[in-house]
Amino acid sequence: MTMFKSTPKKSTASPAFYASPRFLRRPVWRDWWTLLHPPYTMLHLSYVVIGACLVGPVNVFRLVLTVLAFFLAVGVGAHALDELHGRPLSTSISSRQLGTAAVLGLGGAVALGVVGVVQVNAYLLVFMAAGVLVAVVYNLELFHGRFHSDAVFALSWGAFPLLTSYFAQHGALSVGALFSAAFAALLSQTQRQLSTPARDIRRRTVSIEGRQELTNGSVVPITERSLLAPLEGALRSLCWASVALAIALLCVRFVPHF
Repeated sequence: MTMFKSTPKKSTASPAFYASPRFLRRPVWRDWWTLLHPPYTMLHLSYVVIGACLVGPVNVFRLVLTVLAFFLAVGVGAHALDELHGRPLSTSISSRQLGTAAVLGLGGAVALGVVGVVQVNAYLLVFMAAGVLVAVVYNLELFHGRFHSDAVFALSWGAFPLLTSYFAQHGALSVGALFSAAFAALLSQTQRQLSTPARDIRRRTVSIEGRQELTNGSVVPITERSLLAPLEGALRSLCWASVALAIALLCVRFVPHF
């Protein structure tokens, strides 16, 4: 039997497992580092690498261009908009700085995309427009948050980077690319299912008290740490698993067999 209740006591948890606790004074660089959401940015960039390396040969210039564009668009631009809307990470970065970072991030990604259009074909403009639109609408929760959903997240932050990267390499899509995009979407959906309750505990829970009574009669206390550990442990493993796959594909394409 599990017993759980909440009592009005202020939580001192950090807003994310990669962020500093709220009560600590943080250097400015630490807030900017946290703003990048390093584990999740790493996860989504791994989708870009996976998409590019599904089929050879791989154009290194296009791959680097695509990775950099998504880093600017997602790692910087989208995350700056997210922090601007509601301050979920509780950073000390000013709204003006966040707005500037969002414009530079998304603008830089578009500029790189224009280079990509010259390298690939004009259909890449469709991917560029969709990416900017999703970044703004999703992170600012426009249209009453109708598009701020699990499905949109899975498709936009999972399937979309992989398909865009594949298209940037080959100028077309394939059945294999679509199934790989489904893999990325499902992985992002899993990320969402794990991170949502973890965020609720860290950002919206006042305090946690309770106990778990086992069939052998022993009692295990329920704490913030005991609830977060399996969720965030799984998130770390998920991020590193995707990165390991991306590195494996890079090795397949670029490292000679021995």
